[in-house]
Amino acid sequence: MKILRIPLVIVLFFVAGRTFNANAQTETALYSFGSSLDGSEPYAGLVRGSDSNFYGTTLFGGTNGLGGLGTVFRISPSGTYTTLYSFAGSPANDGSYPQAGLVQGSDSNFYGTTIEGGTSANCNGGCGTVFRISPSGSYTTLYSFAGSPNDGSEPYAGLVQGSDSNFYGTTKYGGTAGTGGTNGYGTVFRISPSGTHTTLYSFSGYPTDGSEPDAGLVQGSDSNFYGTTEYGGTNYDVAGLGYGTVFRISPSGTHTTLYSFSGYPTDGSEPYAGLVQGSDSNFYGTTIEGGTNANCNGGCGTVFRISPSGTHTTLYSFAGSPANDGSEPDAGLVQGSDGSFYGTTTGGGTNGHGTVFELDVGLGPICTYTLSATGTNVGAGGGSGSFNVTVGSSCVWTATSNVGWITITSPSGGIGSGNETVSYTVAANTGTSEQISTITVTGGNTLTVTEAGTSSCTYTLSKTNVTLAAKGGSKNVSVKVKGTDCSWTAVSNDPFIAITSGTNGTGKGKVVYSVPSNTNTTALVGTMTIAGQTFTVNQLKGGCTFKLSPKTGKIKAAGGSATVKVKPNFTNCTWTAVSNDSFITITDGASGVGKGTVSYTVATNATSNVLTGTMTIAGETYSVTQSAAK
Repeated sequence: MKILRIPLVIVLFFVAGRTFNANAQTETALYSFGSSLDGSEPYAGLVRGSDSNFYGTTLFGGTNGLGGLGTVFRISPSGTYTTLYSFAGSPANDGSYPQAGLVQGSDSNFYGTTIEGGTSANCNGGCGTVFRISPSGSYTTLYSFAGSPNDGSEPYAGLVQGSDSNFYGTTKYGGTAGTGGTNGYGTVFRISPSGTHTTLYSFSGYPTDGSEPDAGLVQGSDSNFYGTTEYGGTNYDVAGLGYGTVFRISPSGTHTTLYSFSGYPTDGSEPYAGLVQGSDSNFYGTTIEGGTNANCNGGCGTVFRISPSGTHTTLYSFAGSPANDGSEPDAGLVQGSDGSFYGTTTGGGTNGHGTVFELDVGLGPICTYTLSATGTNVGAGGGSGSFNVTVGSSCVWTATSNVGWITITSPSGGIGSGNETVSYTVAANTGTSEQISTITVTGGNTLTVTEAGTSSCTYTLSKTNVTLAAKGGSKNVSVKVKGTDCSWTAVSNDPFIAITSGTNGTGKGKVVYSVPSNTNTTALVGTMTIAGQTFTVNQLKGGCTFKLSPKTGKIKAAGGSATVKVKPNFTNCTWTAVSNDSFITITDGASGVGKGTVSYTVATNATSNVLTGTMTIAGETYSVTQSAAK
């Protein structure tokens, strides 16, 4: 087994010139690995499953082999830990030493790799495997690598699921070995969820190609995959290994070396980690050595940008200690919502034990725009509707109608701060054929509006108005349709009318709506637009009245506590309670909606006089009489 690169654990972080003490935050140890039987040394991070539990791997431990050959585990957010699987390794035809983390597939199973084990004898201890495991622990070895000269070996990195549902990954060694290669220079492979494996590409090393891809792949917005090799490329280093490369590979295996690093003192070298695609469609990554600073032997590492076509830019060269800067960024980057990139270094900083850093490359906040719906159908009579736009904070957005018969009523744009509601109306279609157009929201999102034509569909309602009592209630109205595939929508135009079912339909249907009690002293009038028809809702005037029980209170001279029940005529009537005299104190129930209870206390009366005071509860006067002291 190859020597593993294990990062240091640090509790003091250095971020963009600011020092943070991790102990100042609330930290809870959910689980401590105590014996080798339950797993040991969880090298990779966790993945959150669709069931809200977390899943991970341990490099060692488990029930098999000396010191254990690794495990897969599940842990709940509250800390309930379960070992799902203990690897057995060769010759049990099983994997061993899962260094990478897991990825949950679209089928809800988890997929991962082991750097040793499997059925092949070409490697000492096996050449590694790809496995599948269910959330409950049902395990399957999908593929055993065979190593050189025809297959990959030792997949150090995890997998990524492509848009075609297959998984893609790299092996650090193996493949059709190039010049001087005995173990092979590594591969890129594809594997289906059922285990069909294809070697897409075998690296050939210096001086023409990359070698030893430690990191996994990332699928770009162009559907190609992008990755790095730690060594190889066209530029010579003192060890004759090459300084590393960035490459692109298509899902079918067409490989292109995008960039060969040249190392210190002008360029980065040894890109150990993978890439991340930024909001500008370029890729960003790190090299653990190289750069322009001589504080480290061979340079302290860099952050770089590379376009999908291969245009490379060194964005930052680390200076290391004693320059109070980081050095050796082993891990990759993540882009924050502010547009900056964040990462870590294993060395350097004010204490020499590593840093956390932020790098602002001028991209600005990442603006996202998501619509709550992508299409709606409207009857020939037209109508109104709305949809939500989820907009990133401080992101400018607009909503534009692409045709005259759709009018945006409010709002048509602004600066986002969360959910924005866009309302629109659709004019009646006087033509015989249906008409289709869109509303476009910034970011290329569209809502498609389909309106029926007059010749194909006609709509009538079972009634056009209703009068409800002040107490409100639930009612319905039927939609009658003539025509084929005639769709319609129902929307409330006033907040006191709530449609509870039947907001849309095709053919005949029913709209169910509810109206709460009218707490106003005036009548209410509102409308719904149903299948392009106006339905009017009248509600009689109401108003809230209250009864108190008991109607008065009598308290002994020694004082004490008592309660008053509040009974309104409607469940949505609001009320308050206040004391009008200092010897009466309300302890609970100072306000409420619907039925409630007011609790109060009365202080001791030390005088020879009877005391009388009041409270105003729900607009009613409640009298309290307290006996005189004897």
